[in-house]
Amino acid sequence: MSDFTRRGAIAATAALLAAARAATPRGAFAQSATTPEVRAAKLGYIALTDSAPLIIAKEKGFFAKHGMPDVIVDKQASWGATRDNLVLGGRSGGIDGAHILTPMPYLMQTGRITQNNQPVPMAILARLNTNGQAISVAAKHRALGARLDAAPLKAAMNRESKFAMTFRGGTHDLWIRYWLAAGGIDPDNDVQTIVVPPPQMVANMRVGTMDAFCVGEPWNAQLVAQNLGYTALTTGELWRDHPEKAFALRADFVEANPHATEAMTAAVIEAQRWCDTPANRAELAAILGRRAWFNVPPADIQGRTSGVIDYGDGRVVQDSPFVMKYWRDHASYPFRSHDLWFLTEDIRWGVLPQDTDTRALVNAVNKEGIWRAAAARAGVPNAEQPSGTSRGTETFFDGKVFDPENPAAYLASLPIKKLAGA
Repeated sequence: MSDFTRRGAIAATAALLAAARAATPRGAFAQSATTPEVRAAKLGYIALTDSAPLIIAKEKGFFAKHGMPDVIVDKQASWGATRDNLVLGGRSGGIDGAHILTPMPYLMQTGRITQNNQPVPMAILARLNTNGQAISVAAKHRALGARLDAAPLKAAMNRESKFAMTFRGGTHDLWIRYWLAAGGIDPDNDVQTIVVPPPQMVANMRVGTMDAFCVGEPWNAQLVAQNLGYTALTTGELWRDHPEKAFALRADFVEANPHATEAMTAAVIEAQRWCDTPANRAELAAILGRRAWFNVPPADIQGRTSGVIDYGDGRVVQDSPFVMKYWRDHASYPFRSHDLWFLTEDIRWGVLPQDTDTRALVNAVNKEGIWRAAAARAGVPNAEQPSGTSRGTETFFDGKVFDPENPAAYLASLPIKKLAGA
Protein backbone atom coordinates (compact mmCIF):
# COMPACT_ATOMS: atom_id res chain seq x y z
CA MET A 1 0.00 0.00 0.00
CA SER A 2 1.41 3.41 -1.01
CA ASP A 3 1.80 6.22 1.49
CA PHE A 4 -0.97 8.11 -0.34
CA THR A 5 -3.35 5.15 -0.07
CA ARG A 6 -2.41 4.59 3.55
CA ARG A 7 -3.01 8.24 4.37
CA GLY A 8 -6.33 8.08 2.56
CA ALA A 9 -7.41 5.02 4.53
CA ILE A 10 -6.43 6.66 7.80
CA ALA A 11 -8.32 9.80 6.88
CA ALA A 12 -11.39 7.81 5.91
CA THR A 13 -11.31 5.90 9.20
CA ALA A 14 -10.93 9.14 11.14
CA ALA A 15 -13.89 10.62 9.28
CA LEU A 16 -16.03 7.61 10.11
CA LEU A 17 -15.10 7.83 13.80
CA ALA A 18 -15.84 11.56 13.83
CA ALA A 19 -19.22 10.93 12.23
CA ALA A 20 -20.00 8.26 14.79
CA ARG A 21 -19.10 10.61 17.63
CA ALA A 22 -21.23 13.35 16.13
CA ALA A 23 -24.19 10.98 15.90
CA THR A 24 -23.88 10.11 19.58
CA PRO A 25 -25.71 12.57 21.92
CA ARG A 26 -23.41 14.54 24.14
CA GLY A 27 -22.88 12.75 27.42
CA ALA A 28 -24.60 9.59 26.17
CA PHE A 29 -23.56 6.31 27.67
CA ALA A 30 -21.44 4.75 24.95
CA GLN A 31 -18.00 3.53 25.97
CA SER A 32 -17.69 -0.07 27.08
CA ALA A 33 -14.80 0.94 29.35
CA THR A 34 -17.30 2.87 31.47
CA THR A 35 -20.21 0.45 31.24
CA PRO A 36 -22.11 0.42 34.56
CA GLU A 37 -21.54 -2.74 36.55
CA VAL A 38 -25.28 -2.91 37.27
CA ARG A 39 -28.37 -1.59 35.50
CA ALA A 40 -30.34 -0.90 38.67
CA ALA A 41 -30.13 0.90 42.00
CA LYS A 42 -32.74 1.96 44.51
CA LEU A 43 -32.75 5.61 45.54
CA GLY A 44 -34.90 7.26 48.19
CA TYR A 45 -36.48 10.70 48.14
CA ILE A 46 -38.66 12.87 50.38
CA ALA A 47 -41.52 14.90 48.85
CA LEU A 48 -39.59 18.16 48.62
CA THR A 49 -38.87 20.18 45.50
CA ASP A 50 -35.13 19.71 45.96
CA SER A 51 -35.60 16.01 45.21
CA ALA A 52 -36.48 17.06 41.64
CA PRO A 53 -33.14 16.05 40.07
CA LEU A 54 -33.68 12.39 41.01
CA ILE A 55 -37.30 12.42 39.86
CA ILE A 56 -36.48 14.17 36.58
CA ALA A 57 -33.53 11.85 35.93
CA LYS A 58 -36.05 9.00 36.08
CA GLU A 59 -38.95 10.70 34.29
CA LYS A 60 -36.84 12.15 31.46
CA GLY A 61 -34.76 9.03 30.88
CA PHE A 62 -31.38 10.38 31.98
CA PHE A 63 -30.67 7.30 34.11
CA ALA A 64 -31.47 5.11 31.10
CA LYS A 65 -29.33 7.29 28.83
CA HIS A 66 -26.33 6.59 31.01
CA GLY A 67 -26.87 2.84 31.09
CA MET A 68 -28.98 2.64 34.28
CA PRO A 69 -32.55 2.02 32.99
CA ASP A 70 -33.72 0.13 36.06
CA VAL A 71 -33.04 2.77 38.73
CA ILE A 72 -35.95 3.03 41.17
CA VAL A 73 -36.74 6.35 42.88
CA ASP A 74 -38.74 5.44 45.97
CA LYS A 75 -40.64 7.77 48.33
CA GLN A 76 -39.54 7.74 51.97
CA ALA A 77 -41.83 8.64 54.86
CA SER A 78 -39.26 10.68 56.79
CA TRP A 79 -35.55 11.35 57.09
CA GLY A 80 -35.44 8.73 59.83
CA ALA A 81 -36.88 6.20 57.39
CA THR A 82 -34.31 7.29 54.80
CA ARG A 83 -31.54 6.63 57.32
CA ASP A 84 -32.94 3.24 58.30
CA ASN A 85 -33.28 2.12 54.68
CA LEU A 86 -29.75 3.27 53.91
CA VAL A 87 -28.51 1.24 56.87
CA LEU A 88 -30.26 -1.81 55.39
CA GLY A 89 -28.88 -1.19 51.91
CA GLY A 90 -30.41 -2.11 48.58
CA ARG A 91 -29.42 -5.77 48.79
CA SER A 92 -31.28 -6.18 52.09
CA GLY A 93 -34.56 -4.55 51.17
CA GLY A 94 -33.50 -0.96 51.79
CA ILE A 95 -32.00 1.63 49.46
CA ASP A 96 -28.57 2.20 47.91
CA GLY A 97 -28.65 5.98 47.99
CA ALA A 98 -30.87 8.99 48.44
CA HIS A 99 -31.84 12.62 48.15
CA ILE A 100 -30.67 13.55 51.63
CA LEU A 101 -29.95 16.32 54.12
CA THR A 102 -26.27 17.11 53.58
CA PRO A 103 -25.14 16.43 57.18
CA MET A 104 -26.81 13.00 57.36
CA PRO A 105 -24.15 11.01 55.46
CA TYR A 106 -21.57 12.42 57.88
CA LEU A 107 -23.69 11.52 60.89
CA MET A 108 -24.08 7.99 59.49
CA GLN A 109 -20.36 7.74 58.72
CA THR A 110 -19.59 8.51 62.37
CA GLY A 111 -22.42 6.36 63.76
CA ARG A 112 -23.99 9.34 65.53
CA ILE A 113 -27.50 8.59 64.24
CA THR A 114 -27.42 4.83 63.70
CA GLN A 115 -28.49 1.98 65.96
CA ASN A 116 -25.80 1.05 68.47
CA ASN A 117 -23.70 3.87 66.98
CA GLN A 118 -22.60 1.52 64.22
CA PRO A 119 -20.86 3.55 61.47
CA VAL A 120 -22.29 3.22 57.96
CA PRO A 121 -19.73 4.53 55.44
CA MET A 122 -21.32 6.97 52.98
CA ALA A 123 -20.35 9.00 49.92
CA ILE A 124 -21.64 12.42 48.82
CA LEU A 125 -21.56 12.63 45.01
CA ALA A 126 -23.30 15.94 44.31
CA ARG A 127 -25.20 18.77 45.91
CA LEU A 128 -28.78 18.76 44.68
CA ASN A 129 -29.61 22.43 45.24
CA THR A 130 -28.89 25.71 46.95
CA ASN A 131 -31.50 27.95 48.65
CA GLY A 132 -35.20 27.05 48.54
CA GLN A 133 -36.09 26.36 52.19
CA ALA A 134 -38.04 28.66 54.51
CA ILE A 135 -38.94 29.30 58.12
CA SER A 136 -42.68 29.70 58.62
CA VAL A 137 -44.51 31.04 61.67
CA ALA A 138 -48.02 30.22 62.89
CA ALA A 139 -50.77 32.73 62.09
CA LYS A 140 -51.32 33.37 65.82
CA HIS A 141 -47.89 35.07 65.94
CA ARG A 142 -48.27 37.15 62.78
CA ALA A 143 -48.87 40.39 64.71
CA LEU A 144 -45.47 40.08 66.40
CA GLY A 145 -43.84 40.77 63.04
CA ALA A 146 -40.92 38.34 63.27
CA ARG A 147 -39.17 38.14 59.93
CA LEU A 148 -35.43 37.89 59.36
CA ASP A 149 -35.01 38.97 62.97
CA ALA A 150 -36.51 36.35 65.30
CA ALA A 151 -36.25 38.63 68.36
CA PRO A 152 -39.91 39.82 68.25
CA LEU A 153 -40.96 36.26 69.11
CA LYS A 154 -38.94 36.15 72.31
CA ALA A 155 -41.51 37.77 74.61
CA ALA A 156 -44.19 35.27 73.57
CA MET A 157 -42.03 32.14 73.83
CA ASN A 158 -41.45 29.70 76.69
CA ARG A 159 -40.23 26.14 77.19
CA GLU A 160 -43.56 24.84 75.89
CA SER A 161 -43.19 26.68 72.57
CA LYS A 162 -42.47 24.26 69.75
CA PHE A 163 -40.27 24.92 66.73
CA ALA A 164 -40.29 22.06 64.26
CA MET A 165 -37.54 20.88 61.94
CA THR A 166 -37.09 17.66 60.03
CA PHE A 167 -34.12 15.82 61.59
CA ARG A 168 -31.76 16.50 64.49
CA GLY A 169 -28.47 17.78 63.11
CA GLY A 170 -29.88 18.16 59.60
CA THR A 171 -30.06 21.30 57.50
CA HIS A 172 -33.48 22.48 58.71
CA ASP A 173 -32.44 22.00 62.31
CA LEU A 174 -29.35 24.14 61.68
CA TRP A 175 -31.27 26.89 59.84
CA ILE A 176 -33.92 27.33 62.52
CA ARG A 177 -31.33 27.17 65.30
CA TYR A 178 -29.17 29.79 63.57
CA TRP A 179 -32.19 32.07 63.12
CA LEU A 180 -33.37 31.73 66.71
CA ALA A 181 -29.89 32.16 68.20
CA ALA A 182 -29.19 35.23 66.06
CA GLY A 183 -32.38 36.73 67.55
CA GLY A 184 -31.24 35.97 71.10
CA ILE A 185 -33.43 32.88 71.56
CA ASP A 186 -31.62 29.78 72.82
CA PRO A 187 -33.10 26.83 70.90
CA ASP A 188 -32.17 24.40 73.68
CA ASN A 189 -33.22 26.40 76.75
CA ASP A 190 -35.81 29.00 75.73
CA VAL A 191 -38.01 26.83 73.46
CA GLN A 192 -38.38 23.24 72.26
CA THR A 193 -37.17 22.02 68.90
CA ILE A 194 -39.12 19.00 67.67
CA VAL A 195 -38.86 16.64 64.70
CA VAL A 196 -41.73 16.50 62.19
CA PRO A 197 -41.51 14.85 58.73
CA PRO A 198 -41.78 17.41 55.90
CA PRO A 199 -45.17 16.30 54.52
CA GLN A 200 -46.70 16.53 58.02
CA MET A 201 -45.64 20.10 58.79
CA VAL A 202 -48.79 21.83 57.57
CA ALA A 203 -51.13 19.33 59.25
CA ASN A 204 -49.35 19.84 62.57
CA MET A 205 -49.62 23.60 62.24
CA ARG A 206 -53.33 23.27 61.47
CA VAL A 207 -54.04 21.56 64.79
CA GLY A 208 -52.04 24.18 66.68
CA THR A 209 -49.30 21.94 68.03
CA MET A 210 -46.39 24.20 67.09
CA ASP A 211 -45.33 27.81 66.73
CA ALA A 212 -42.99 27.70 63.72
CA PHE A 213 -41.22 25.28 61.42
CA CYS A 214 -38.35 25.07 58.98
CA VAL A 215 -38.76 22.87 55.92
CA GLY A 216 -38.32 22.83 52.17
CA GLU A 217 -40.99 23.49 49.60
CA PRO A 218 -43.81 23.08 48.76
CA TRP A 219 -44.87 22.95 52.41
CA ASN A 220 -44.21 26.62 53.25
CA ALA A 221 -46.21 27.67 50.19
CA GLN A 222 -49.02 25.31 51.21
CA LEU A 223 -49.12 26.84 54.69
CA VAL A 224 -49.62 30.29 53.15
CA ALA A 225 -52.18 28.97 50.62
CA GLN A 226 -54.21 27.53 53.52
CA ASN A 227 -53.85 30.75 55.58
CA LEU A 228 -52.38 28.88 58.52
CA GLY A 229 -49.29 31.04 58.88
CA TYR A 230 -46.71 33.08 57.04
CA THR A 231 -43.14 32.75 55.78
CA ALA A 232 -40.85 34.78 58.04
CA LEU A 233 -37.89 34.31 55.74
CA THR A 234 -36.49 32.10 53.04
CA THR A 235 -33.24 30.48 54.09
CA GLY A 236 -31.44 32.16 51.21
CA GLU A 237 -31.99 35.40 53.12
CA LEU A 238 -30.19 33.87 56.08
CA TRP A 239 -27.26 32.72 53.90
CA ARG A 240 -27.42 33.54 50.22
CA ASP A 241 -26.93 30.55 47.92
CA HIS A 242 -26.44 28.21 50.86
CA PRO A 243 -25.97 24.49 50.19
CA GLU A 244 -28.91 22.25 51.01
CA LYS A 245 -29.62 18.63 49.97
CA ALA A 246 -27.11 16.11 48.59
CA PHE A 247 -27.12 13.06 46.37
CA ALA A 248 -25.45 10.32 48.42
CA LEU A 249 -24.81 6.60 48.12
CA ARG A 250 -23.61 3.94 50.49
CA ALA A 251 -19.82 3.73 50.22
CA ASP A 252 -19.93 -0.01 49.57
CA PHE A 253 -22.13 0.55 46.51
CA VAL A 254 -19.66 3.14 45.21
CA GLU A 255 -16.70 0.83 45.75
CA ALA A 256 -18.38 -2.14 44.08
CA ASN A 257 -19.90 -0.12 41.22
CA PRO A 258 -17.70 2.86 40.32
CA HIS A 259 -18.99 3.13 36.74
CA ALA A 260 -22.62 2.86 37.84
CA THR A 261 -21.96 5.56 40.45
CA GLU A 262 -20.48 7.88 37.85
CA ALA A 263 -23.34 7.11 35.44
CA MET A 264 -26.04 7.93 38.01
CA THR A 265 -24.23 11.11 39.04
CA ALA A 266 -24.02 12.16 35.39
CA ALA A 267 -27.75 11.53 35.03
CA VAL A 268 -28.47 13.65 38.12
CA ILE A 269 -26.27 16.45 36.75
CA GLU A 270 -28.15 16.42 33.43
CA ALA A 271 -31.43 16.51 35.35
CA GLN A 272 -30.22 19.49 37.40
CA ARG A 273 -29.44 21.41 34.22
CA TRP A 274 -32.92 20.57 32.92
CA CYS A 275 -34.57 21.66 36.18
CA ASP A 276 -32.79 25.02 36.10
CA THR A 277 -33.98 25.85 32.59
CA PRO A 278 -36.75 28.48 32.96
CA ALA A 279 -38.75 27.05 30.04
CA ASN A 280 -39.09 23.77 31.96
CA ARG A 281 -40.52 25.16 35.21
CA ALA A 282 -44.19 24.59 34.42
CA GLU A 283 -43.50 21.01 33.33
CA LEU A 284 -41.32 20.47 36.40
CA ALA A 285 -44.18 21.55 38.68
CA ALA A 286 -46.63 19.34 36.80
CA ILE A 287 -44.37 16.29 37.12
CA LEU A 288 -43.62 16.81 40.82
CA GLY A 289 -47.28 17.47 41.60
CA ARG A 290 -48.40 14.09 40.27
CA ARG A 291 -49.91 11.65 42.73
CA ALA A 292 -46.99 9.26 42.19
CA TRP A 293 -44.53 11.87 43.47
CA PHE A 294 -45.85 14.69 45.74
CA ASN A 295 -49.65 14.61 45.22
CA VAL A 296 -50.02 18.39 45.57
CA PRO A 297 -51.38 21.07 43.20
CA PRO A 298 -48.69 22.08 40.69
CA ALA A 299 -49.49 25.74 41.44
CA ASP A 300 -48.20 25.22 44.98
CA ILE A 301 -44.87 24.16 43.46
CA GLN A 302 -44.43 26.42 40.46
CA GLY A 303 -44.62 29.79 42.21
CA ARG A 304 -41.62 29.47 44.49
CA THR A 305 -39.59 27.40 42.02
CA SER A 306 -40.04 30.34 39.62
CA GLY A 307 -38.98 32.93 42.20
CA VAL A 308 -42.47 34.21 43.07
CA ILE A 309 -42.79 34.27 46.85
CA ASP A 310 -46.02 35.15 48.61
CA TYR A 311 -44.87 35.43 52.22
CA GLY A 312 -48.43 35.43 53.54
CA ASP A 313 -47.96 38.66 55.49
CA GLY A 314 -48.59 41.17 52.73
CA ARG A 315 -45.22 40.73 51.03
CA VAL A 316 -45.20 39.27 47.52
CA VAL A 317 -41.84 39.17 45.77
CA GLN A 318 -41.42 38.58 42.04
CA ASP A 319 -38.17 37.15 40.69
CA SER A 320 -36.67 36.57 44.14
CA PRO A 321 -32.87 36.38 44.22
CA PHE A 322 -33.24 33.60 46.80
CA VAL A 323 -34.94 31.14 44.45
CA MET A 324 -33.86 27.50 44.61
CA LYS A 325 -31.02 26.72 42.23
CA TYR A 326 -30.31 23.23 40.95
CA TRP A 327 -27.38 24.02 38.65
CA ARG A 328 -26.68 27.72 38.30
CA ASP A 329 -23.74 29.26 40.18
CA HIS A 330 -22.21 25.83 40.83
CA ALA A 331 -25.24 24.66 42.84
CA SER A 332 -24.51 21.02 41.97
CA TYR A 333 -20.87 20.98 43.01
CA PRO A 334 -20.22 19.46 46.47
CA PHE A 335 -17.90 22.12 47.85
CA ARG A 336 -15.85 20.69 50.71
CA SER A 337 -15.95 24.07 52.44
CA HIS A 338 -19.73 23.77 52.71
CA ASP A 339 -19.55 20.31 54.22
CA LEU A 340 -17.08 21.72 56.75
CA TRP A 341 -19.61 24.41 57.76
CA PHE A 342 -22.31 21.80 58.41
CA LEU A 343 -19.92 19.78 60.58
CA THR A 344 -18.90 22.93 62.48
CA GLU A 345 -22.55 23.77 63.18
CA ASP A 346 -23.23 20.22 64.35
CA ILE A 347 -20.32 20.65 66.74
CA ARG A 348 -21.84 23.98 67.83
CA TRP A 349 -25.08 22.26 68.87
CA GLY A 350 -23.57 19.15 70.45
CA VAL A 351 -24.49 16.70 67.68
CA LEU A 352 -20.80 15.99 67.06
CA PRO A 353 -18.06 16.14 69.72
CA GLN A 354 -15.65 19.06 69.77
CA ASP A 355 -12.66 16.87 68.94
CA THR A 356 -14.14 15.63 65.65
CA ASP A 357 -11.50 15.56 62.93
CA THR A 358 -13.69 17.42 60.48
CA ARG A 359 -11.20 17.62 57.64
CA ALA A 360 -10.51 13.88 57.70
CA LEU A 361 -14.25 13.27 57.78
CA VAL A 362 -14.84 15.51 54.75
CA ASN A 363 -12.02 13.75 52.88
CA ALA A 364 -13.64 10.38 53.59
CA VAL A 365 -17.22 11.26 52.56
CA ASN A 366 -17.01 14.02 49.94
CA LYS A 367 -16.39 12.54 46.47
CA GLU A 368 -16.02 15.70 44.41
CA GLY A 369 -13.64 13.81 42.11
CA ILE A 370 -16.48 11.54 41.04
CA TRP A 371 -18.62 14.64 40.43
CA ARG A 372 -16.00 16.01 38.04
CA ALA A 373 -15.77 12.71 36.15
CA ALA A 374 -19.56 12.54 35.96
CA ALA A 375 -19.75 16.14 34.73
CA ALA A 376 -17.36 15.28 31.92
CA ARG A 377 -19.47 12.23 31.10
CA ALA A 378 -22.54 14.47 30.96
CA GLY A 379 -20.80 16.87 28.59
CA VAL A 380 -20.57 19.79 31.02
CA PRO A 381 -18.26 22.52 29.66
CA ASN A 382 -15.22 23.32 31.79
CA ALA A 383 -16.51 26.87 32.16
CA GLU A 384 -19.48 25.55 34.16
CA GLN A 385 -17.27 23.73 36.64
CA PRO A 386 -15.66 25.44 39.66
CA SER A 387 -11.89 25.67 39.75
CA GLY A 388 -11.47 24.60 43.37
CA THR A 389 -13.05 22.66 46.22
CA SER A 390 -13.83 25.71 48.38
CA ARG A 391 -16.20 28.61 47.77
CA GLY A 392 -14.15 30.68 50.19
CA THR A 393 -15.45 32.73 53.13
CA GLU A 394 -19.21 32.88 53.64
CA THR A 395 -21.12 35.76 55.26
CA PHE A 396 -24.45 35.34 57.05
CA PHE A 397 -27.32 37.81 57.47
CA ASP A 398 -26.17 38.78 60.98
CA GLY A 399 -22.64 39.60 59.85
CA LYS A 400 -21.01 36.40 61.07
CA VAL A 401 -18.29 35.08 58.74
CA PHE A 402 -17.27 31.48 58.20
CA ASP A 403 -13.71 31.06 56.94
CA PRO A 404 -13.16 27.38 56.01
CA GLU A 405 -9.48 27.90 56.79
CA ASN A 406 -10.36 28.75 60.40
CA PRO A 407 -13.66 27.20 61.52
CA ALA A 408 -12.60 27.51 65.18
CA ALA A 409 -12.71 31.32 64.94
CA TYR A 410 -16.24 31.16 63.53
CA LEU A 411 -17.35 28.84 66.31
CA ALA A 412 -15.83 31.12 68.95
CA SER A 413 -17.72 34.12 67.50
CA LEU A 414 -21.13 32.55 68.19
CA PRO A 415 -22.48 33.54 71.62
CA ILE A 416 -25.19 30.86 71.86
CA LYS A 417 -24.03 27.26 71.48
CA LYS A 418 -24.07 23.88 73.18
CA LEU A 419 -20.76 22.10 72.83
CA ALA A 420 -20.33 18.44 73.70
CA GLY A 421 -17.32 16.36 74.70
CA ALA A 422 -16.13 13.25 72.92
